Amino acid sequence: MGRTDRASRVIAAPPATVYSALLDRESLEVWLPPDGMRGRVEQWDPRPGGGFRMVLTYLDPADSPGKTSDATDVVDVGFAALVPPERVVQRAVFEAEDPSYAGTMTMTWHLTATGEGTEVTVTATDVPPGIEQAVHEAGIASSLANLASYLEAAD
Repeated sequence: MGRTDRASRVIAAPPATVYSALLDRESLEVWLPPDGMRGRVEQWDPRPGGGFRMVLTYLDPADSPGKTSDATDVVDVGFAALVPPERVVQRAVFEAEDPSYAGTMTMTWHLTATGEGTEVTVTATDVPPGIEQAVHEAGIASSLANLASYLEAAD
């Protein structure tokens, strides 16, 4: 059994709006890459059993060598469950030669309505040991901050 990482944030938007941003290709490219990265979705199939392939490129690869190449992390993400507007379950596999990044990580996005909007909690299970916990949790928190900025600016 692998490690579990998590982060959460309240976003000033209703659950249905947050859920839609989790399943919109263009939105994901904007908010999902954590600080210091940009993302490009290469394949897109937003349905249970479908998924996407994202290329994450480090803006400064000298500070953060990639898993797939010196400057990139490539991840294939499958949608294991889509439960609008409450939950999205993803299975993520990194393209990497280093066995410390091997395996399938499950990312569960829980959306709970609150008085202020939506509490989004991301739980990552079976995290590959090559991914440092503090760095991973900071990356998830960064993506959540980006999601909040993206949705709250749309209001």
